[in-house]
Amino acid sequence: MTTMLELREVSRRFERRPDAIEKLAGLLGAKVSAQTVHAVDRVSFEVRRGEVVGLVGESGCGKSTLGRMIAGLLPPSAGEIRFKGQPLGAKAGLTRQAQRARRLQLQMIFQDPMSSLNPRMTVGDSIGEAALVHGLSTREGLADHVAALMRQVALDPAYASRYPHQFSGGQRQRICIARALAVQPEFLVCDESVAALDVSIQAQIINLFQQLREQLQLTYLFISHDLGVVRHLADRVLVMYLGRVVESAPTEALFDQPRHPYTRALLDQVPRLHGGRQQFRPIQGEIASALNPPSGCHFHTRCPQAGPRCRLEAPALVMQHGHAVACHLHQGGVQ
Repeated sequence: MTTMLELREVSRRFERRPDAIEKLAGLLGAKVSAQTVHAVDRVSFEVRRGEVVGLVGESGCGKSTLGRMIAGLLPPSAGEIRFKGQPLGAKAGLTRQAQRARRLQLQMIFQDPMSSLNPRMTVGDSIGEAALVHGLSTREGLADHVAALMRQVALDPAYASRYPHQFSGGQRQRICIARALAVQPEFLVCDESVAALDVSIQAQIINLFQQLREQLQLTYLFISHDLGVVRHLADRVLVMYLGRVVESAPTEALFDQPRHPYTRALLDQVPRLHGGRQQFRPIQGEIASALNPPSGCHFHTRCPQAGPRCRLEAPALVMQHGHAVACHLHQGGVQ
């Protein structure tokens, strides 16, 4: 499979400058400075055409920020994102119209469908607006275009004149999927797209994603904190911790033989039907602040196997037999 998406040392930082009161306090002698949130820190990976890549990690690890950069909603502070071999954004050297056409091929589906839909627009208008604006449908043929999209996500086209509040959560997520498909994308970034739904509805939406993948040859980056969903849907899994990818492997290899201590700790929290009585052991310590991330390996403050090297040197993400891990335990030891 050819590479569709490639990230090269991508980082994203958010600057918070002092407000008026803090500036005044600084004039009076208080120590005031700008704060920097290191949301994503030198992330590199690739996604091949037709692949489903799962991206997992605790809340605050940078998953959603990374997804928004790929979808073009946020620019990276450093590094490069390439789609089909060409850089995204102004670096591509394309006209604005050509850049817009390429951006249409990357679409994002958000976690909360209610907040991502305009409550004052009918469902038909929400689904068809982008196709009309970008010339993918005429005004005369828009109703047929919207009806075909609604049938594709198992919704009755007769509901096109209704408003978002008249639908259930699962139906609203189907509407968001139809809206994303309206511009004929090739790559979907799904940011916790089933997290706000009931378990039974989650299964229906996951099955819909699989059907659309086969029918339309779609490629997915599936962001989730639910390891069970990711195991069912993804071909390959990336594990993030505090802005960095710490492990990457095919799904079964990662779940059967996790190598990074953080990945093992995450998998230990997953409930199991077999294996007898289990004792819940949470990951020790609190996740560090992205305002002041630890030196060396970001996980060393919570890792029971950390050594002096972990506190001083950030491990590289090293690939061995299709399984990449960023841990000194697999790169010469922690001493």
